[in-house]
Amino acid sequence: MASSSQSAGPPSTAAVRERLNRVTDPELDESIVALDYIDEIAVEGSEVSVTFTLPTAWCSPAFAWMMATDARDEVESLPGVERASITLAEHMHDEEITEGVNAGWSFGETFPDADGGVASVRATLDDKARVARQHAAVDTLLDAGLDPEQICELTAADCRLDDLAAVFVREESVAVSVPAEPLDAYLEKARATGLLGDEHDELFRTPEGDPIDPEEFDLIQQRARLATVNMGGQGGVCDALNEARHAPDRPPLS
Repeated sequence: MASSSQSAGPPSTAAVRERLNRVTDPELDESIVALDYIDEIAVEGSEVSVTFTLPTAWCSPAFAWMMATDARDEVESLPGVERASITLAEHMHDEEITEGVNAGWSFGETFPDADGGVASVRATLDDKARVARQHAAVDTLLDAGLDPEQICELTAADCRLDDLAAVFVREESVAVSVPAEPLDAYLEKARATGLLGDEHDELFRTPEGDPIDPEEFDLIQQRARLATVNMGGQGGVCDALNEARHAPDRPPLS
C-alpha cells in the first residue's frame, strides 16, 4: 500500500507511464515501456491497474516477478495512488504471479517449490547491466579524449552531472564535458549494485568489482563490450517475438 496523501488527486495516465518507464526488463536492461510490454493503464481514483505482457509465455518467472513487483512499487510511489494492481497476461505463470504480487507475497511464498528467491538473480543481472553501462560510459570518455590511465583513476567525485557531464581529471585542473546520459546511467546502476559504497574510490571496475589496472584496460573494455553485445542479441530476439505477439490474428501465447 502506498503512503502518498489521500488528498492528492488521481495521477494522469502519462504520469503512471512515466513511472513504468523506470522499470526495466532485468535481462535486457531496457524500459518495459520502450519494449512495448505495457498493454493497459487504468486509473480509478486512488487505484491504478496495469496490465502487461511479455514477448513469450515462457519468459522466466523470476524475471516476470521482478518486473511486476517493480511496476507495483513505482506506481504506488506516485502521489495520489493508494494501490496499484498489476496483471501479467498470457504467461505460463500469469495467475500465480498476478495473485502473489497483488497480495504482497514473496516470490518464495508464491512459488514454494522454486530453488531460491529472486535476490540472487537480480544481483547477477544488475551486475551484468552495470558492466554493459560501463562500456557505454567509458566509450564516451574515450571519445572525449581521456586516456585509459585517466579513466581508471576517475572517482565518482570527479563527475559533475548536468545536461552535460563535467569530468575532472589531473586533480581537477582540467574538465572535459561529455554527454551526461551514459555516465548518469552507469552511476545509477553502480550505486544500485553497491559498487560506490565499498572500500575502493575508483569509478570504473572489472566485472568482478575490482579497480582496473590500466594495463588491463583494453581487456576489461572488451569484456564489457561482450555484455553489451549479449544484451543486444537477446533484445533483438525479444523484439522479434514481441512484434509477432502484436501481429494480426496471431494465436494466444499461452
